[in-house]
Amino acid sequence: MSQPILRVLGVDPGLTRCGIGVIEGLPGSTLKLVGVGVIKTSSDAPLEQRLLVLERELISWIEQYHPDRIAVERVFSQHNVRTVMGTGQAAGIALLIAARFGIPVVMHTPSEVKAAVTGSGRANKIQVAEMVKRLLSLTEIPKPVDSTDALALAICHIWRGGGNTKIESALVAEKSRLAKLVGK
Repeated sequence: MSQPILRVLGVDPGLTRCGIGVIEGLPGSTLKLVGVGVIKTSSDAPLEQRLLVLERELISWIEQYHPDRIAVERVFSQHNVRTVMGTGQAAGIALLIAARFGIPVVMHTPSEVKAAVTGSGRANKIQVAEMVKRLLSLTEIPKPVDSTDALALAICHIWRGGGNTKIESALVAEKSRLAKLVGK
């Protein structure tokens, strides 16, 4: 029984620029770029209006591309509290919309994404961007970097998520087998 192709929407959260990318594929197979872009909001606009723009645009992407999963970058500690707050608020919008649409969400740290895409959790942005270009057979690196980061998140989920799904399925099967043995 073959595994169905997975379509993943990657979200690199940010208030000014929120990277977004959709890919599809399976672990170990060729990945396909479906869509890529950046949602921009004006830093002069009130926060609530910026969050509303993010919500509308993310909903539009979900309705257009119908992802099976949404991969969001896990917010990590930075020295700039204002940046962390904005990133967290943007990530929260993505999580809320995913829940509203009933789409499973997974969050990956930047190190997990770098490791999945390049083989090193310490890779720099240029190395990640170059690998995204190669893995998706693109002629050039998507710009700005936020869109490339969103694609890297989606790639990470397809590759790592596939393994996690197999482990979860094996655990369910083992529990079922044990329950049958105990019931005899």
